[in-house]
Amino acid sequence: MRRVLLPPTISAEPPPAAAQVLDFGGATMGTTWSARVALPGRAAGAPPLRAADLQAGLQRELDQVVAEMSHWEPGSDLGRFNRAGACTWQALPDGFFDVLQYAMGVARDSGGACDPCAGALVNLWGFGPSGRHDQPGFVPPSARDVATLRAGMAGRLVELDIPRKRAFQPGGVQLDLSAVAKGYGVDRLAQYLEGQGLQHYLVEVGGELRGAGFKPDGQPWWVALEDPAAMPGGAIAVALHGLAVATSGDYRKYFMQDATRRPHTIDPRSGMPITNALAAVTVVHERAMAADAWSTALTVLGPQDGLALAERKGLAARFLLRQGEGLREILSSRFQKMLEEE
Repeated sequence: MRRVLLPPTISAEPPPAAAQVLDFGGATMGTTWSARVALPGRAAGAPPLRAADLQAGLQRELDQVVAEMSHWEPGSDLGRFNRAGACTWQALPDGFFDVLQYAMGVARDSGGACDPCAGALVNLWGFGPSGRHDQPGFVPPSARDVATLRAGMAGRLVELDIPRKRAFQPGGVQLDLSAVAKGYGVDRLAQYLEGQGLQHYLVEVGGELRGAGFKPDGQPWWVALEDPAAMPGGAIAVALHGLAVATSGDYRKYFMQDATRRPHTIDPRSGMPITNALAAVTVVHERAMAADAWSTALTVLGPQDGLALAERKGLAARFLLRQGEGLREILSSRFQKMLEEE
């Protein structure tokens, strides 16, 4: 018996005739990316699709995301915004503006549980580009340090000018789009391939995935959900057919402080790393950016408030809660509706 998650609708389009699957990949955002693309046979007289051109095009899409939104690159557009003077309006590239607008919407709808304007707190806890927790000499912040930073940032609000695609820097705000940038990068890969007339693919950046269409054998792109440990109910396989999946968890990046786990996920409402016993939250959505952002927000909210918000928003979410030596699984209604046993 295995558990599978199926998409709500299945495309009637057949798999590409005489297709071959090509693999692409590279490095981006401090991690790796990959793409599996079913290339159809070319009609007589049609220009060939060169693998080298696709590789370069896919890498170019991700390089653009880094150039706009990386908080690790001082020369990025995000870095420029973070260094901008107080009370100034900053023009942003279209992609950067759209991602920031979406992330701020998630912050609003989650009551501030996932806030792109909380980069200073992330840096304070050693999860930013400098003064990192894994570097010699790092000292975790005290409660007073956190309170002082939060008090200094109170009332400093980033505003958006939608018609002109500008953002207001009130002074000292450090944007951090880590909760959405990888997912957005996945969506950019998908959009690029579809722009090349390719409808059958599986793309991934740092473990966040999106798939469409079929493999040449007529099967969808099956992936197993990421788990920090084996679940009693067995792993879940997801058919990424017009779907994306992202997982947020405290088991990836963390450090120990006085026998306390300090995960990289910071609750902007308290300024502290989360302590809600959630090991991981997985969200399945049509867009990888949405899955990425909501998996982080639900992780911060915890199993009770997170599940309540997932139900209100109609999100397909899976919560893995530490319980004794094992894990307990909690599923939202939409996730359960998509889940079947074979």
